[in-house]
This record gives sequence, structure tokens and C-alpha cells, in this order.
Amino acid sequence: MHPFRRCSDQFVAGGCIRPSVLIQALRLYKPHWRCGLNGVIPLLSGLVLEPLAWLQTALYSKRLAQIQPPDDPVVVIGHWRSGTTYLHQLLASDPAAATARNAFTVAPQVALILKPLIVGFLNRIMSVHRPIDAVPWSALDPQEDEIGLVRLTLDTNMAGVAFPRCYPRCFRRYVLASTASFRRELVRFTKLTWLHDGVGKSHLVIKNSAHTARVLLLLQLYPNARFVLLKRDPIASIRSLVQVKQLLGGLMGFQAVPDQVRQVEETVAAHAELMGAFEASRAQIPPGQLVEVAYTDLMASPITTVERIYRDLGIGGWQRARSSVQARATQAENYHPSPVKLNPAAEQRLQELMAQQPPHP
Repeated sequence: MHPFRRCSDQFVAGGCIRPSVLIQALRLYKPHWRCGLNGVIPLLSGLVLEPLAWLQTALYSKRLAQIQPPDDPVVVIGHWRSGTTYLHQLLASDPAAATARNAFTVAPQVALILKPLIVGFLNRIMSVHRPIDAVPWSALDPQEDEIGLVRLTLDTNMAGVAFPRCYPRCFRRYVLASTASFRRELVRFTKLTWLHDGVGKSHLVIKNSAHTARVLLLLQLYPNARFVLLKRDPIASIRSLVQVKQLLGGLMGFQAVPDQVRQVEETVAAHAELMGAFEASRAQIPPGQLVEVAYTDLMASPITTVERIYRDLGIGGWQRARSSVQARATQAENYHPSPVKLNPAAEQRLQELMAQQPPHP
């Protein structure tokens, strides 16, 4: 990978971490000295922006205390690599939809006061495709909440990406459980999202696979939250996620990336725990606030699938949104996914472990 592209990908994926978050991470987990260069961009960019973060807090503290984002966000959940990004792109193409975008998640602590500068800067430095796959991206493309939350709090799934040898510990600590601190940061992040992208918009779209295990928390915060659960063959999504974790670990990890066999074992266990947490909370979702979408249906009939989501969840304005959603779906027709292949030992281990799992619904 070209050094400039690597630096730009590091900046978008893991730059601008607030210094207090980075210090906490380094105290809790053991970074390896050989991965020290991966910390240069997060450290320097976070330090440079910290005074501006204080300024944004001072300027917007009163508005953040008063603003109330919609209490019925549309929340896209499901295991990673299950089509959540594609569905997020389609839903966020509606001109009436507000969502977290790359220009926000890269530095939410300053994104309100530096919005035009960040958009222009990212449009100059961002690679054409995401570093983890061949998906095209830009400054204003939608992005997963967890990518922005990690700039503000360590209590996210991204901690296990940055410290891949501690992934199971981080997953259980930050995804299957949550803290009062995370709850506060999530509320703040959602308010910042609405201020950043919500002007003139009617509804909020959130995409975060980690929220699959946080349904009860989201319902406490937003009682009318509407969920879209993506469902894909577990073997395919786990295989793809292992490859992504290998790539991200090399790009932004503070520890040596575990071998594929170990990551297969950890990812299979985390998949079962994530979906088990969702099933334990399913009954608490009020009627009419959950739609389940098969990955195959989304890929085969994206417009029909999105129309069904609008209808079943009561999202207004489908006729207005249809042309924009169609344009985004047409754009995606030119997408050629990167090959997903594990080494023979890892693939064999994946097949062995999944043969022991109960059939997925």
C-alpha cells in the first residue's frame, strides 16, 4: 500500500482520538512496540484538535442540553458483514434522512465548528475505496456510529480492533455490557449527529452492528426506536469479518494481529453471543418496531426491500425518497466486492465450529 494512502486510511479509520481516550486505552491494554507507528496519526491529530474540541463544547453546550433528536430513529443492526453498510447507504440517500457521515465520525468533537474544512480535507485525502473492501466512499457517505463513538469513549467495539489480542475481553466489556459513561456519550453523539446532519431532515438513521446487543439500552433512550435486522448466512459474514479484522488490525492495531485460526474461533464465539443478546431482547421490542431483512433479498431486490422497510416501520416520504434510493442502488451495481478467502486451516476451523452451532433462523 502506498504510504500516503495508508496514512489517509489511518486518519479516517482511527485518527483524531481524544487524548484522554487514547491514554485510557494504553493504560488498560498492552500495546506492542512494533505497532507504535500506528499510534502516530491518532495521537498527533487528537492533540492538535483537542483545544478546538474544548471550543466546540463551550459553544454548543447549551444547544446540546436543549436539543431533542427524534425518539424514533431507524436503527440498522445485524452482525457485521451482513449487508448493513449497503442498506445504510440506501436509507441515508433519502434527502429527508439524517445520519452520521464520514465528515462527522472522523472527529465528532470538532465536526460542528469545522464541518466545511473537514469535508474539503477528506475529499482531498480519502482513498477511492474503503481500506477493508472495495466499497467506494467519500466525505459525505454514511458511516457506522461506532467509528465516531471511539473518538469520544473507549467503551466501543473498536477497542477490540485496536487491541486485537484483547478482542474477546473488549467485546464482552463494551458490546455485551455497557456503562453509564457510554450511555452519556451515546446520547451526546446522537445529539451531535442531529446537529451536524439534521437541518431540514425528518428522521434519523443509525447504523451500528454493535447495537444488535444494545437493543434494550436503545429502547430506554429512544422508546420508539425502529429496528432493521439484517440476516446473512453466518459462515459468510464470519469469514468476511475475520478478513476485515486482519486488515484493520494491520492498519490501526496497537498489537500484533492474531492468526486467522484464532480470529475465526473468537469471531464465531462473538457471533453467537451477539445474536444471543439480540434474541434475549427481541420480546421487548414493541410491535411494529422491527423489520427483518435477508441479505439475499436486499442484494436481489434493493428497492423492493427498502420500500417494505418504509412501509412496515411507518417511515414517511417513500415516493419522495424513491428516486434517490434508486440512484444509489444503480451506483452500487458497479461494485465488485473484494475476494473473501481464509487460509485452509482457518477455513477448516470455521466449518468445524459452525457445524456445532444450532441452525440459524
